[in-house]
Amino acid sequence: MTKNKMPHSARLYRLLVLNLIIIAAAASAQSQCTQKFSELPAAPELFGFHLGMTKAEVKARIPQTVFGRTDAFGVSKTTINPFFDPKIDKTKFESVRSISLDMVDDHLSSLWIGFDETFRVQTIDGFVKLISEALKIQGEWSSWKSRGQQIKCTDFQLIVSTVAGGPSLRILDIGAEEVVAARRQAKEEQDSTTEAAAQAAQNAGADVLGDKQAKIYYLSNCAPPKEILEVNKIIFNSTEDAEKAGYKLAKSCH
Repeated sequence: MTKNKMPHSARLYRLLVLNLIIIAAAASAQSQCTQKFSELPAAPELFGFHLGMTKAEVKARIPQTVFGRTDAFGVSKTTINPFFDPKIDKTKFESVRSISLDMVDDHLSSLWIGFDETFRVQTIDGFVKLISEALKIQGEWSSWKSRGQQIKCTDFQLIVSTVAGGPSLRILDIGAEEVVAARRQAKEEQDSTTEAAAQAAQNAGADVLGDKQAKIYYLSNCAPPKEILEVNKIIFNSTEDAEKAGYKLAKSCH
């Protein structure tokens, strides 16, 4: 008994589909940026800055740098203005209007460089091409907000836009951003838990006096306007217990 053989046309069709899948997968891989920020070259457009550098390294680059207070999440910020600060050698920062640095745990997590209208490239497309070549970035850029473009790589994100008539570049450490976001979330949860515990303690510790006849209750800091007869008095452990029993807070306590 002979086995049924697949028709030649069907085999060709399956081979074509397989080839298309392979080509699509390859194209998708090429569109992704797999570079790490530790692999970025020291491009002239970065003026000696790089993600991960310490405050000491920043001050060695520009001694005039003064960092702001480090907040509860480990973040401190500063802005350097070569265009306006007479103490900074402008020849080392040609066409630069300002530089903003965000530090997380004393390491550079965000670098923003704003160029002025004298920079050699002014269009977003031209700037994207320039930065891609300077930083050896491979992958597809996508739109960002209304007129900018962005690209996400393995552990960093690049954003280009136009600010004050000139192009700007921002490099973000994705891992550092996630650390700060997690710390903020943890702080919010802690504050919420603390607030709930404080409210519960306040309710539990309060003398909640109820009036059986009027079906209302009074707090320890809000005495009844006139004495409640002993037969009509009831003590609750908390305002929640009083509310569950159908009692309402006295108007004089609002």
